[in-house]
Amino acid sequence: MNKHTSASRRQWISALANAAALLASFSPPAHAQDWPGTRPLSWIVPYPPAGSTDVMARAIAQRVGASLGTTVVIDNKPGATGTIGGAYVAKASPDGTTALMTTIGAQAIAPHLMGKLPYDPLHDLEPVALVGTIPHLLVVAPSQPFKSVAELLAAGKARPGEIAFASGGNGTILQMQAELLAMRSGVRFLHVPYKGDTPALQDTLGAQVQFMFAPVAAAMPHVKTGKLRALAVTSATRLKVLPDVPTMAEAGQKDFVVEQWQGIYLPARTPPTTVQRLNAEINKALREPAVAELADKLGVTLVGGAPQRLTDTQNADSATWARVIRTANIKAD
Repeated sequence: MNKHTSASRRQWISALANAAALLASFSPPAHAQDWPGTRPLSWIVPYPPAGSTDVMARAIAQRVGASLGTTVVIDNKPGATGTIGGAYVAKASPDGTTALMTTIGAQAIAPHLMGKLPYDPLHDLEPVALVGTIPHLLVVAPSQPFKSVAELLAAGKARPGEIAFASGGNGTILQMQAELLAMRSGVRFLHVPYKGDTPALQDTLGAQVQFMFAPVAAAMPHVKTGKLRALAVTSATRLKVLPDVPTMAEAGQKDFVVEQWQGIYLPARTPPTTVQRLNAEINKALREPAVAELADKLGVTLVGGAPQRLTDTQNADSATWARVIRTANIKAD
């Protein structure tokens, strides 16, 4: 990935952020309803502006605010793998005036990786809606000899600890997937953590490492141009945009469905009527064509549904990654 490509990608993401509209706040219409009070809804995003979670949060919040007839203020509180923003919302008053849009990293990985957190992601936040999922591609540079997942695993078994994979850092979902693959296959890979997904992808492109699990949106342009070879996708079904790339299950890895996800929460003990009202408005926003188009550009598969769907997803992933972290003895940076 050259500087021009990286700069273009940053400009593209920034443009999407602007297109999500009204980067700071959204004013209520004249017929504002009392939802559940007149104070603005503070929508916390525990990551920096212009990332996919931030962009999606702004697009959804704009529509939710207009529908509820209230002002929605986006507040970025990045740091500590998303747990700074999570802790802020967990300690907020459960009155419907503070919400959180976060990801699998903070809610299902960090609790098992970072020791004692200032809040309990499983119990101090009330699930509202599963926004969407982001599959990943297992990719290698074209110069690598591996043409399939089976060939990659065979090389790993023949050369224990020598086949290296990149990730955006210790404890990221990108590392977790490779560790899960190794654990299930009885293979020992070498983890090479980077400070972010972009430099990890750059060294995968340059064949400094043998493979990487990369977000679809980041890897797909390179797959399309032949600069990366995709061995499999981690979703349950093949991607429409990459119909020739098999799923991990088709590549011989049964039940290997691993996707990053984005979810919206309120503080624990928020009244059920407030949770259900916000859930309904989020689902309404997810059905809008402009939101679906934005999600498609970001590589997000919209989900929605009842709060229980987010609860079930978080609980299942939390159990999976706790087991992987213990087995692989993964430590936070």
